[in-house]
Amino acid sequence: MADGTILFALREDPSHQGGEGDQLRRISRAVEGHGLEVRWARTETDARAVLRTEAGLAAAVVAWDLPHGGGGEGAEPGGAAVLRRIGKRFTGLPVLLVMTEEADEDLDRLPLWVAEAVVGYVWPLEDTPAFIAGRIATAAHAYREAVLPPFFKALRRFDEAHEYSWHTPAHAGGVAFLKSPVGRAFFDYFGERLFRSDLSISVEELGSLFGHSGPIGDAERNAARIFGAERTCFVLHGNSTADRMVGHFCVSRDEIALVDRNCHKSVLHGLVLSGARPVYLVPTRNGYGLAGPLPPAGIAAAAVADRIAGNPLAHGALSADAEYAVLTNSTYDGLCYDAVQVARELAASTPRVHFDEAWFAYARFHPLYAGRYGMSVGPDTFPGPQRPTVFSTQSTHKLLAALSQGAMVHVRSSPRAPVEPERFDEAAMMHGTTSPFYPAIASLDVAAGMMDGPQGHWLIDEAVTEAVRFRQAVVRTARRIAAAGDRPEWFFGAWQPETVTDPETGEQYAFADAPAELLRTRPECWQLGPDAAWHGFRGLTEGYCLLDPVKVTLTCPGVDAAGRWQDRGVPARVLTAYLETRSILVEKTDTYSTLVLFSMGITKGKWGTLLDALTDFKALHDARTPLGHVLPGLLRAYPRRYDGMTLDELCQSMHDHLRGSDLVTLLDTAFRQLPRPVVPPQWCYQQLIRSGTERVRIADAADRVAAAMVTVTPPGIPVLMPGETTGAADGPLLRYLRALESFDRAFPGFGSETHGVTVDAATGDYRIECVRPERL
Repeated sequence: MADGTILFALREDPSHQGGEGDQLRRISRAVEGHGLEVRWARTETDARAVLRTEAGLAAAVVAWDLPHGGGGEGAEPGGAAVLRRIGKRFTGLPVLLVMTEEADEDLDRLPLWVAEAVVGYVWPLEDTPAFIAGRIATAAHAYREAVLPPFFKALRRFDEAHEYSWHTPAHAGGVAFLKSPVGRAFFDYFGERLFRSDLSISVEELGSLFGHSGPIGDAERNAARIFGAERTCFVLHGNSTADRMVGHFCVSRDEIALVDRNCHKSVLHGLVLSGARPVYLVPTRNGYGLAGPLPPAGIAAAAVADRIAGNPLAHGALSADAEYAVLTNSTYDGLCYDAVQVARELAASTPRVHFDEAWFAYARFHPLYAGRYGMSVGPDTFPGPQRPTVFSTQSTHKLLAALSQGAMVHVRSSPRAPVEPERFDEAAMMHGTTSPFYPAIASLDVAAGMMDGPQGHWLIDEAVTEAVRFRQAVVRTARRIAAAGDRPEWFFGAWQPETVTDPETGEQYAFADAPAELLRTRPECWQLGPDAAWHGFRGLTEGYCLLDPVKVTLTCPGVDAAGRWQDRGVPARVLTAYLETRSILVEKTDTYSTLVLFSMGITKGKWGTLLDALTDFKALHDARTPLGHVLPGLLRAYPRRYDGMTLDELCQSMHDHLRGSDLVTLLDTAFRQLPRPVVPPQWCYQQLIRSGTERVRIADAADRVAAAMVTVTPPGIPVLMPGETTGAADGPLLRYLRALESFDRAFPGFGSETHGVTVDAATGDYRIECVRPERL
């Protein structure tokens, strides 16, 4: 394998005979003799293609007079365009500019910025091929070494030392696996290098994850610089552990925590561990059942004080003031706050604000998200003594390129609630491991390094660009179907504004016709205008919330953003079941919407395949295709229920059931009218592990106190927290759970994933964990 790739962006054809062509060919062969691969590009267009697809570049040799791919009269030379593109794509890539014998006098006429963009010049006929190739190879190898972030560099150096292992883990660099047939199969599958880098914490030269020393400490400090934090800690058990770690540090027993009801279950686990008393803040919801942001009025000081005063758990708290607030940013569906505004509002109620940014680790690296992530809250954006300490927890592996379970905690401390590193580490050590997986640490180091400098923006911008193209393609496809007039007009939609306005010119465009450059660069196009019909949320203010373009929610016919039912419908669960047969796995499915994520790994081929599957589903639906041809696995599993049914009949039957039970309205009511809290979550957990709870049928669960969280997926938000009462039999919570129970019985194979609910296999009854009455 080559040690790197060198771009030769030169006018000369490498096969051209004579003169500079011969010399350049000799230079190319000499470069390859240094273990490097050469990629030739004869035009700016060819060079641009290499720069887009070849991340392993180690250097570039560029001719200033390279032909320009699309330049007209007066366009700058192709070499200039290549240099500019290299600067946008790579950090510090060494570039040598090729000059011809006839262009000696042109050196003084080159723009000044060129001298800053290149590391030197080459006159091919002035020096020997070996000397010129040596200059190129030296620059390339230095770049390849310099681009490595601290820990990964140290790990590679340790691996290359080939030291014997006298410490854990016992597989000793993989050697133990070689002594067993199944072990050998495992070793061959993953390769020796993985096992050689799986090391013990005893390897002093690699540093300590708990002590933040050595290369690990250097990597964390490097990540803090890249992500804009004062301090960053690597976490190896996912954002769930990071959430528990921060919650456990920020709030203690019988202190008040302000908690976004649209929270991950790990936030609740942090409350159980700390013994805090939660006061929940209620997000908005729309007609699709999607959770919106916490409304601005709901986080104002007076509103928070009223909510604390009205919460029975707060009456037993140590103080009426909250010590900690946690909210989800961005939401699962891509709604992100003006983080500075949120911090200003919450600062009146708490000294610590925690942004759970599990799905938002990339925000700092694209201007669309400026000011919308936790680490953007600092002395420059929020000066003065009221600024709270801000924590951001990020699941680095979700939408950046780290191994699974890789996460980070970022901290910006304030004098109001200072975070002393040694004391925070006490909380970190309670949740960490003394046996860290070194490849996972390296992946966090590399994930941060990939975001450093212009390459970070380039990577995220590519994902944004492809998401924009896909969104516009969905709308254009729907438009073409409607215009054709030869088939039913329905199609899937994309949840986004119907029109956008150019803030510079004031010109308004239909979303499908808007310039892609406008959509990928201007956050105004993605902001949720107050009471705009397309998003369906109430009580928002201008600029408060923005829809993240890379989180694409596809909407299905049946209901709209205002919750108005339609006569015909295509529930999303049927669509995603079909997509699975096409090996397309979506991130989340709600009743009439499904979420797909455009990460750095997206390609046109990938989203084009999804668009093709959507059009194929419509064709199968409209043709009344037998269900056995569309979802054969479903028919095999439940022949008595679905035999003889067509795809459109299943969709309409399910839609009629959902409409008849008014499930979307029940969902909205259950989430808006929170259950009454009776006891703290920690007390409930104590009952759970000491036989103080029992599983109760939903039909018999009226006015009971929940002992465990109940989270319905979709939409993945808790409807019942430990210590809360289930309410009356005809109250919003139990009506909603009974409607879900009824749906699961009516449509086997499409049931909800409901954490905290046990389903009786014989009867289909839902059962939830409740505190025994005599324990209360």
